[in-house]
Amino acid sequence: MARFKVSIEYEGTRFSGWQAQKNARTVQGELIGAMKEIFNTDNFELYGSGRTDAGVHAIAQVAHLEIQTMLAPEIIRMKTNDLLPADINILEVEKVSKQFHARHDAIARSYLYQISRRRTAFGKRSVWWIKDRLNFDLMRQTADLFEGLHDFRSFTADDPEQKSTKVKIDQVLLKEYNHLILMRITGSHFIWNLVRRLVGTIAEVGRGKLSINQIEHFLNVKSDIPAKLTAPPSGLFLERVFYPGDTPLQTLEPTLNI
Repeated sequence: MARFKVSIEYEGTRFSGWQAQKNARTVQGELIGAMKEIFNTDNFELYGSGRTDAGVHAIAQVAHLEIQTMLAPEIIRMKTNDLLPADINILEVEKVSKQFHARHDAIARSYLYQISRRRTAFGKRSVWWIKDRLNFDLMRQTADLFEGLHDFRSFTADDPEQKSTKVKIDQVLLKEYNHLILMRITGSHFIWNLVRRLVGTIAEVGRGKLSINQIEHFLNVKSDIPAKLTAPPSGLFLERVFYPGDTPLQTLEPTLNI
């Protein structure tokens, strides 16, 4: 059996997330279907670095493929892309050690979120349009509060797979780019809905409807308020999955220019 590292981009609007499900269109399900046709077998493993929820996009999701094949990595990429729908694209396939694991070997992940300050005809599927005036400086101050190790129990939903609600966030970076506000959130791992609730809470401070003192309270005492502020999936992208030896991202750029 050979093992390959597969890098994938997808526009998640029409998918029920990454993970294969019965009676639902998913990214993993589409990839598995295409690969079954190419390899003429279902005796293989395609395992992602993590799940993305319904409507969430990926700039560079990573999976490992383990299969018995003589096909070269570039042939696997081209043949699979020929069978995939237009909203999924394999960027790269490379042969790796049999010990490589897409999820367990990842040391960090970064997510990009795009908020639009104007209505857009072209970017609706990839931004969250906020009509209200936003105070960028207050949003940046709020973002700083989330860096470091915190108990994010106010910022996640109950998930039986979660062993702990403590997460160390390495960086929350905000940048203004024309009519966009970009957020990059980087950490070793993320729990369910954490990124979207952080974004929604930061935006609410930007609107002037929450204070920074209230955010500090959410980090110390469990609150149901962040759940009501969950940002929509349309603006969220799994931006990068990092493995040992990878270099940090140097710039923060949007997926569209508006």
